[in-house]
Formats: sequence, C-alpha cells, structure tokens
Amino acid sequence: MNTEQTLWYTRAAQDFDHALPVGNGRIGGMVFGGAQKETIKLNEDSIYSGGMRDRINPRAYEGFTEIRQLLLEEKITEAEELAFQKMQGVTPNSRHYMPLGELTMHFGFTGKARNYVRSLDLSRAVASVRFTDDAGVQFCREVYVSHPAQLMVIHLTCDQPAKLEFSASIDGRDDYYDDNRPVEETTILYTGGTGSRDGIFFAAGMTVLVKGGTAETIGSAIQVKAADEALLLLSAETSFYQGDAYREKALERLHAVTDGVQDVSALAQQLESDHIEDYTALYDRVKFTLEDNSDGEADKLPTDERLARLRGSGEDSKECSGHIHDSKLAVLYYHYGRYLMISGSRPDSQPMNLQGIWNQDMWPAWGCRFTININTQMNYWGAESGNLSECHLPLFDLIERMRPHGRKTAQEMYHAKGFCCHHNTDIWGDCAPQDLWMPATIWPMGAAWLCLHIFEHYRFTQDRAFLREHFDALCEAAEFFTDYLFENKHGQLVTGPSTSPENTYLTQSGTKGSLCIGPSMDTQIITVLFQDVIAASEILGERQELAETLAGMLQKLPPITIGKYGQIMEWAEDYDEVEIGHRHISQLFALHPADLISPQKTPKLADAARATMIRRLIHGGGHTGWSRAWIMNMWARLHDAEMVYENLQKLLAYSTNPNLLDSHPPFQIDGNFGGAAGIAEALLQSHSGELHLLPALPEEWANGSISGLRARGGFEVDLEWKNGKLIFAEIRSLSGSPCVLRTEGVVSVLCADETPVNAQLRDGTVHFATKAGGVYRIKV
Repeated sequence: MNTEQTLWYTRAAQDFDHALPVGNGRIGGMVFGGAQKETIKLNEDSIYSGGMRDRINPRAYEGFTEIRQLLLEEKITEAEELAFQKMQGVTPNSRHYMPLGELTMHFGFTGKARNYVRSLDLSRAVASVRFTDDAGVQFCREVYVSHPAQLMVIHLTCDQPAKLEFSASIDGRDDYYDDNRPVEETTILYTGGTGSRDGIFFAAGMTVLVKGGTAETIGSAIQVKAADEALLLLSAETSFYQGDAYREKALERLHAVTDGVQDVSALAQQLESDHIEDYTALYDRVKFTLEDNSDGEADKLPTDERLARLRGSGEDSKECSGHIHDSKLAVLYYHYGRYLMISGSRPDSQPMNLQGIWNQDMWPAWGCRFTININTQMNYWGAESGNLSECHLPLFDLIERMRPHGRKTAQEMYHAKGFCCHHNTDIWGDCAPQDLWMPATIWPMGAAWLCLHIFEHYRFTQDRAFLREHFDALCEAAEFFTDYLFENKHGQLVTGPSTSPENTYLTQSGTKGSLCIGPSMDTQIITVLFQDVIAASEILGERQELAETLAGMLQKLPPITIGKYGQIMEWAEDYDEVEIGHRHISQLFALHPADLISPQKTPKLADAARATMIRRLIHGGGHTGWSRAWIMNMWARLHDAEMVYENLQKLLAYSTNPNLLDSHPPFQIDGNFGGAAGIAEALLQSHSGELHLLPALPEEWANGSISGLRARGGFEVDLEWKNGKLIFAEIRSLSGSPCVLRTEGVVSVLCADETPVNAQLRDGTVHFATKAGGVYRIKV
C-alpha cells in the first residue's frame, strides 16, 4: 500500500467512524465494506428538513435597544434574560441537514472472508473491498461517486465465473420516505420529502447491469444471481436543484449511461476512467512527500493501527509517546484533506456543512448546518493554498442566497442597512439567531466573517471579474456596521449586544455572562472587513464614498489590547474566563486567519498571542479536533515549528477517528480542513504581502518536498528541502504581481533559462518583479 496515498484496514467498518467517505460534491456515501453485508450511508447535499422559515422575533429591535442599555449599565443577568424573550428566533431552529437513506447489499456466500483488505485510494478517489472466500474465489468491490456522470458507481468482480450473487436495496431515514418500488425491469426508484409545504423532495434511482447471470427486481430490491461481473449505479436528485422534474432527472441520469450498453466491462472501465480524469485534474495539482521516520512501521500497519501507535501503549509515559513519529501519516492526512475538499465541495454543489456532506442521522449534532462562528470558514481555510479554488465557489453561492434574508434581519432586528447573519445558517440562507444558547446565539458577525472569504479568494486568484461579481456582498456586509456600531464611553466604535463565540466571562463581582459590548473578535473581523472593502474599492474604482466612510471608522475601532496575564484580551474589559482552557480562542482571530498580529510587524502582540495560547493549553485547551487544528495554524503564524508538530501529533492521536475524519467529538469535518491548512501554513505563508518559505518546518520533517501550493498575489510554489533547510524553490507567477520573498540564508533568483533576475534585498526580504506566466527559480 502507498502509505502517503491510501487508507487501508483489515476489518470491515464497525460504525460510521470507521467507514470510508466517497463523494462528488453533491452525492456522498460512507462505505462500511462488510464482506457478507455491505452498508453505504447515502447523502445528497440539498436534503434539509424543510423550507425557509421566517424566524425573526417581531420585538427584536425593541429588545436590542433595551439589552444594549442594560449591558452598558452592567446589568448582565437582566440583559441575558431579556435576550431570550425578545431577540431570539420565534422558532429557535433553522432547517437541519438530513440523510438520503441507506444502501444495503447482501451477498450470497457463507464462510469467512480471508485476506480481507478495505481501502480508500486517494490518488483515484476509489474505495475498495477485496477478499477471498472459503472456496478460494477472489472478490473485488469498488465504490466511487462520479462527478461527470453524477452517479454513485459500485463495480463488483470475481475471478471465477458465475460466482456473484447479491441483493441491493435502499431504506433508512427512520422510514420517512414515500415510495420505494421497481419502475423498470432492473431499476428501483426511492422517493420522499423532508416535510413542510415548501420542503425539499428527493428521488434516488438504482439499477444494475450484469455480465453473465441474471438480474431482476424482487419487491423493493434488485437481485443478481450467478453473474461474472456487475455494475450497480445510483442517482440522487432533489427539487432544490431540479424543481418538479427531480424524479425524471434521477432516472435520466441512469439512462444516460446505460441505454444501448452491450459490454458491461467496457462501460465500467469508461465510467472509472472519466471519474479519475475529472478527479485527478484537481487532486494532482499538489504533490507532497516526506522522508519516513516511523522505523518502517508506516509500511506495515493499517491506518487505524498507525493512529493508535501515536498514542503509545498503556505502559508508555507521555514523554515516550512524544518520540513516536510517522511523517508519512502527516502526508496522508494532508492528501486526505484535499480529497475531502474535492469530494465534498464542487462548483455545482452546496458548501460543506459541519460534517461536509456525510451524515447518517435524521437529527445530527448541532443540526449539521453551516456553523459560521468558525466551523464553515475553517472548512475552506486550505482551499486556496491547496490549489482548489474552484472548490471554494459554493461558499460564495451560499452568501448570495443569504443576502436577501440578511437584509431583512438587519432591518427588522437592528434598523440597519446592509445585511447580517448570526452564528448559523442553512441551505436557504436563514440569518436569524439560531438556538437558545446564550454564549452563541446573539452574535451578528457571521455574514461579515464569511464575506472575508471573498477578498481572500481574490488575493490568491487575482480574479477581478470574481471580485466585481461579489463586491456588492462585501460592501453590504460592511454597510451593516455603519449603522450597528456605536460609540462607547471612550469614543470608540463597538458592537453590542454580542458575544465572544461560545465563551463565558466572570466579572470582578462574580457574575457570569456571555452577552457583552465590544468583544475583541468582533472588532478584529470588522477591521479586516473594512480593509477588504477599501482595497477592493481601489482595485475596481467603485464605491469610493463608502470606502472613505469606512476608512474614517477604522480609526475609531478599539486597538488590540494586552491584559493582566500578558494575554490578548478577549473582551473589552479584562475579564477572566469561566473555562480558561476553552476551545474557542476568538481573540486570536487577529493572528489567524487574519493578519493583524505577526512576529515581524507586531512583535509585542505576537508575544501576547503566544502567552494567550500557552495559558489556554495548560488549562486543557485544544480538546476538540477543530480547536487543535486552529491552534496548529496559530503556532505556524508564530513560526513555532515545534508546537506545530506537537499539536498535529495530538490532533492525529486523540482527535481523529479510525477513518481519519476529525472528532469533536462527535465527528465534525472542520478539523480535517483546519489540520490540512496548518500543514500547508508550516511550509508556505503569504498573508503578510510576502512569500515566506518554510516558516515553521518541524525538525521531524527534515527531508521532503511539496509542489503546486498556491500563494496570495497569484503565485504557485514548489519547495524542496534537506536537513531542515531549503535547497530549491520554483515560483510560477500567474498574474505578474511583484514578488517579495522571505527565507533563511542567501538565495539567488533565476529565470527558467537560468539567467539572473534583478532582485533587491530589503529588511531581510528579496524583492523582484515578475511577468504573468513567468517561472522563477530560487537557489540557495
């Protein structure tokens, strides 16, 4: 097995946390891989629990003004009681994500599956099961979801004729579906809806083609007997995408590939070839390898045992387990992050929610919505650097769906222009407060943070047409704050009522509270948002008056402040946290993902950021997967390679399920993307207007290379290093932007033909002009 490209196991999955994900952005499956019984949990990314809800509390504005005043008077308890009377959604919950169903296959053999191997090949995006039965017959089952065909494909083969026998059926959803019956000789159509008069309706079609043997429908199942080879195909369509034609479209997807087929083997080969060509066009853009440091264990152990190995045995001390290494597992984890991105987010799909697209529960944890006080944003932290800009696009489609609802929310709740959203949204773009949870519900910053991704996408791609298309959304998010912000007693512009996401503070008098005025993260988000609008306005030559207004307001925002513990203050007052090791470290938004704190530009604040993280960690911080991943990225920004490595090891050892999916617990996918982004951040940073090569390279990754990483300014970068030092880099300029390079040691810059480039050394950085399409080689 390729230890950098393949997840593999010697047993079938015992539960969801062991099953392997496949997907094409829209359709997803979790493959369990049983020899005698195969289970695949099915998802389609638009299946939510109903239609759009109007949840805005009619007394919201009244409550908003009263609560702001109570907070200014430090009447925290009274303010929080009133918030859940007048500001919460009149229906607390927006719509939640739901499964499509469950595909079950029963196979007609008895005895033991010998030489069993279950695997997921990331280089091909194919899950497979291989084993031999008691009679010596070798069986192979391959599962993938084709983006070109928009079908799940299950290809079954064996090495002896007439030995394939199975039945296949769809069920699940706790029986919440409408019909499940044969509609053609070998085709089943499974249909239903998700409730409410404006709900989402779905249809899944399933058919089979066989070589040799027979195939027919028996009740709601497809049955195959004495076949040499079989090709099971599944389509899934919904009214969200197809309107009233969703049933017809589900069958049309099947007929598009099966009509007129004479050679099942040839069709199977063509479907797989088309799938791999489409997938590898994205996946193969980045190549990454590290020298093995596992003492050969990486080659011998299945993936779940490699994870367990990092924890050490029960007799090992923590210090001993810290000496257990597996650099190839870090590479596999990074590749897996990009695989999940391609499989879960495509330009014609929804953006990824808390579980990407993979969910087995009718009532999943936190509704499996788009949680936008960090989780949805984290899903896309690695999209641009990982050379998967196209996979970022569904997030911007969601923002556009949010805008009309966000305008209504801004106007009715706050009497403000622009648009806003609280800490969750759903497929419809619901922007009202979600849940009844004081540490999170009343936080009107969600749309603002999401919109920062607009300018981030531009910074990587330099795509002016994209920036122009989404400039109005960026401006509307900023316009909300021109009305919402107010002056505190110091003359500073602050938010409120708001929260520091999901955290609780303790006042000097012993009062616990979450609602507050002017939490640090709010100001940091607004700072970046205003800066983005101002920069975009200058690039596009539009909305100069708004840009001038925002520039003036920027001067009145509170500065980042250092508190009594030498930490970055989380609230406007230097409160203590009720839970010092809290999973959210919101006051360090300025360090990552923003660029308001850095060792080069703000060394004192960088020291305070370090103190903040140390204080969190020694009190138990980083205990969820996504939080540990965020911590990795922040240590990378502080150029602390040792802490990047330590936190990646802990992420893998203690917050990663056997299938390599992130564990909150329960499963949340954000940590996978945050962890993959952190690995890239250790190798290349470009947030400060410069390309910093190997800024936080762990000494355990002494020898390695990576190619195809993307950087802000429109660059693509290859790196190679030996003994912890850069030996070669190649920079491809995609837009002709000037390049500023930071790296250790003296380097020379050459064109592709080895002629020297006119480069200047300034303040420890190398500056040189580039041409669009130019290739520049950096040699030590």
